[in-house]
Amino acid sequence: MSHVMNTYARLPISFVRGEGVWLWDGEGKRYLDGLSGIAVNTLGHAHPRLTTALSEQIGKMIHCSNVYQVREQELLADKLCSLSGMQEVFFSNSGCEANEAAIKLARMYGHKRGIEMPTIIVMEKSFHGRTLATLSATGNRKVQAGFEPLVKGFVRVPYDDLEAIRQLAKNNRDIVAVLVEPIQGEGGIRTPDTSYLQQLRQICNEQNWLMMLDEVQTGIGRTGKWFGHQHTGIVPDVMTLAKGLGSGVPVGACLAAGAATGTFGPGNHGSTFGGNPLACVAGLTTLNVMEQDNLLAHAEQLGQFLRKGLADGLHGVKGFQGVRGMGLMIGVALDKPCTELVKLALAKGLLINVTADSVVRLLPPLVMNQDEAQQLIDILCPLIRDFMQA
Repeated sequence: MSHVMNTYARLPISFVRGEGVWLWDGEGKRYLDGLSGIAVNTLGHAHPRLTTALSEQIGKMIHCSNVYQVREQELLADKLCSLSGMQEVFFSNSGCEANEAAIKLARMYGHKRGIEMPTIIVMEKSFHGRTLATLSATGNRKVQAGFEPLVKGFVRVPYDDLEAIRQLAKNNRDIVAVLVEPIQGEGGIRTPDTSYLQQLRQICNEQNWLMMLDEVQTGIGRTGKWFGHQHTGIVPDVMTLAKGLGSGVPVGACLAAGAATGTFGPGNHGSTFGGNPLACVAGLTTLNVMEQDNLLAHAEQLGQFLRKGLADGLHGVKGFQGVRGMGLMIGVALDKPCTELVKLALAKGLLINVTADSVVRLLPPLVMNQDEAQQLIDILCPLIRDFMQA
């Protein structure tokens, strides 16, 4: 009997090592990783430059309190701001912590403007985390059930619905920010209209609201750009990152720009482990390898290859609704629940995920090559065909 708290419906398998896009279980069977730890292992497994950098840092220093200056943290903040056009960074350990920081920042921004009950617009079918504030912001009743009373200060609208936001602007004077994912990941790889973020940016400008983007899943090259919103040419006021930033080492970040800068001062927020030297070296190395190996262009090109291959391989299958997403953030939409496919794929040596009950989610490492992508297509398409015909 395991003493690990039963918070996951874990699959009956444990991996003992990895290399590139491959993982091995204790019996020596090899698996193709189409999930990368849910968009975490940007550089795959055991990347030589990452393991070398981490080993060297461990030999020097793992942790140093934030009551002192942390040089590695400053370097990573500089790098992220250079890539994003943002101006300030707060480091945390996870995506939900980064989103907690964003929510706190929005509330303080509102209070400084004299708003007693600062309210944040959030979206239906969104996912922002499992802490009390972030699950309250999340648009998924399953995540919230059993944890009431929820945190107040959020008002919800449908995703990709600008008119609903404009109506709120007319009737609610307590709104201080909008929190939105450029692509909804847990919501089913849902991509909004091409002008959605641009028009939302304009509304926020007109209303003096903070535009806050949850890029925990879409950031760090996942969509073929450094950050998902860069496909639209806008710059947010607040952006949150985590998942792929450390290629497996826990690190999150809340970035601020424009009207959001200078909101926090000493004592307003903090984290014991956030931005420690080891985590920041993981982030710096990840970003440097991505630049050196041109992984942004690779993610965009390989994503196109995968989406076309999957669409061609499933053409004509009854109940197949299409392939969607950007870069290496891909969803295969079906017309019925398909969580059974996770175990079927595992038996064939492929790791996948199902989100929103009926969308096969693929988030492979950015280092996957075309031959490996073809293997993924060759395994997954027959599985889906058989499943949909059963």
